[in-house]
Amino acid sequence: MTQALVTILDDEPEVRQLLSQTLEEAGFRTQTFGRAREFEIALERLSPDVCLIDLSLPDTDGLALVHRLAAASGAAVIIISGRAQVQDRVAGLELGADDYITKPFDPIEVVARIRARLRVGTRTTELASSTVAQFSGWTAYFDRFVMRDTDAQEVSISQAEAEVLRLFLENPKRLISRAQMQETFGGVAGESFDRAMDVRVSRLRTKLREDPKNPQLIKTIYGAGYIFLGDVTWD
Repeated sequence: MTQALVTILDDEPEVRQLLSQTLEEAGFRTQTFGRAREFEIALERLSPDVCLIDLSLPDTDGLALVHRLAAASGAAVIIISGRAQVQDRVAGLELGADDYITKPFDPIEVVARIRARLRVGTRTTELASSTVAQFSGWTAYFDRFVMRDTDAQEVSISQAEAEVLRLFLENPKRLISRAQMQETFGGVAGESFDRAMDVRVSRLRTKLREDPKNPQLIKTIYGAGYIFLGDVTWD
């Protein structure tokens, strides 16, 4: 089996070395970059499985880079940043990052989160190979990461959004607890994980054109989780 490739973009040599050494000891291949420009050039020939991105880069806006990667790359995107404010985490997740780790970090936690993302990605790819779901005037094509409405207009969804949508569609009209989401998607339970799930659900509601004050498809059950109220058929 080919080892997963993790690219590391951080302008601090010590951080790059620590992450690279830890990940290679854990069985991953790594390639490191100190500048966004060289990283983006390398992506023309590389197909990483996971991209670790620092936000405080000397030659580009890290959040803008995360957004470009989430839109154009099949890789999982994990932010590793010294920006620990809630608004920074929310911004990164809203722009398409799959996870957000703050500095200083435990390298073992980084390994665990990468493995969790790869497990989820493998599950999504396997299940998406031949399935199409129809619900409430929408058709979701998980092999292409798009949704189509009744007017044949397509809306792109990220891998992270697709994972949450699939969980809802596989369990319609049933409570999806935060504990169930944590078990399904991996990661470390707590405020950061809950925030990541809230952001993904919010992005899905926006793309499904839900009224943010009174959503009809994805209901929040405060203190418990979410419930998807639509009828679902699978092709």
